[in-house]
Amino acid sequence: MNSNDLADHVAGIASVSKSDARKIVDAVFTALTDAASKGEEVSINGFGKFKVKESPARDGRNPATGEPMKIAASKKLGFSAAKAVKDRLNG
Repeated sequence: MNSNDLADHVAGIASVSKSDARKIVDAVFTALTDAASKGEEVSINGFGKFKVKESPARDGRNPATGEPMKIAASKKLGFSAAKAVKDRLNG
């Protein structure tokens, strides 16, 4: 499912136009991105949590040449599914 499919699904459930549903979906993703960029955790009841995780700088190797290299520190967005989602996936 991509964002257009999600907007179509929301339009059908909420009885709104596809363009309005697309605006809603875009607004939700913008809010999630804005919160994550500030380092905030986003918790959605019954769905899960989005949390920013920091990876420290580390030593690595270039896979093509085998030469040592530094891998820069970075931030990643992690997701932990809620129990209800896990149960539905595995049940």
